[in-house]
Amino acid sequence: MKAVRCVELGGPDKLEVAEVPVPEPGDGEVRLKVAGCGVNFADSLIIQGKYQHKPDLPFTPGMEVAGTITAVGAGVAALEPGQTVIGMTGTGGFAEEVVCPARDVIACPDGLDPVIAASLPVAYGTAHLGLDHRARLQPGETLLVHGASGGVGLAAVEVGKAMGATVIATASSADKLALAGEHGADHLINYTDGPFKDEVKALTDGRGADVIFDPVGGDVFDQSLRCIAWEGRILVVGFASGRIPEAPANLTLVKNMAIMGVFWGAYREKDPAVMTASFATLSDWLLAGTLKPLVSKTYGLDETAQAITDLMERRAKGKIVVTP
Repeated sequence: MKAVRCVELGGPDKLEVAEVPVPEPGDGEVRLKVAGCGVNFADSLIIQGKYQHKPDLPFTPGMEVAGTITAVGAGVAALEPGQTVIGMTGTGGFAEEVVCPARDVIACPDGLDPVIAASLPVAYGTAHLGLDHRARLQPGETLLVHGASGGVGLAAVEVGKAMGATVIATASSADKLALAGEHGADHLINYTDGPFKDEVKALTDGRGADVIFDPVGGDVFDQSLRCIAWEGRILVVGFASGRIPEAPANLTLVKNMAIMGVFWGAYREKDPAVMTASFATLSDWLLAGTLKPLVSKTYGLDETAQAITDLMERRAKGKIVVTP
């Protein structure tokens, strides 16, 4: 079969497409024929050796897939060949077939396009687990979402609205903001026009945002500290800007604020029940039409490097998916 291989650490240009043996599922594992593999910012980090998880070289990146089960290993009782499922692989997804632990596989909601399904776990999982389990976002609160046209940002806009929040979206261009508005954002701020903190305060009668969802970091995080409400919560989701910011401890004291990390993938090992409950809620919302996932572009397996490059250079809107 064909698979994308990272044979040396570096940028997407270092990736290769190679013929590799079809993997066999071991105990407690299943093998999937991949219909789609979602592209995530973490993929750009893992191939550079900058992610929390550092697999041995060579490896195949790709952390979320949807497809059809083609084989099951010993001890797998609840899954069988022919089922369409979503798998959280961690690595290995940019390939024609992939092996995944059965515990990290869930049924694909009925009628959902597998390519759309492949875009769901990381973006919507991070958004919902962060806003619900970590920040405890309440109906009527104000949610500020940065990078609101990207995969995880757009998911946070939709999840925030589903949870009853007033959503303020920030992005770097008018077309990106228009997309956030189409997905439910109540207020739109272009943060290239000047300091957004003043606009957030104006929109909230000086209170600031109760919850801030930040996958950008850098200067965006710095300003967020200045427009967070008393007892507000800032969710640290990622650092797409390239700079990991620091927070003066005195600001957390003055505003009784909380700064919370959201590493969604860690729940697979540390507390899988939280992840399972979160995805059950997301599935209900999907079936009800509350969520409308956007896959703006698909790429062939040999275009994976370009897909990751487009994501790194912030050209992607919503999610992009590799379709082997």
